[in-house]
Amino acid sequence: MVKAVKGILVQCDESIKAIIEKIDKENGNTFILEALDDENLLISSGKINELKARLKSVLTDTVKEHEEPESNSDNNEMR
Repeated sequence: MVKAVKGILVQCDESIKAIIEKIDKENGNTFILEALDDENLLISSGKINELKARLKSVLTDTVKEHEEPESNSDNNEMR
């Protein structure tokens, strides 16, 4: 018997795709239905909002990590 699963096509660059694949792997492969190519993923429609939230969190944490050392070095240069 054929089973259809509703999915959403997500187009992104390779770096974001790698982050999404990592999130998917860490969560028991519940987000990605199919990796179509280097820039396209088919994501479970019931999981898209959770994936967006997790991706936003990862990207926010990454940006914060990169901003903190720069701001510290800027403060040291001003003194």
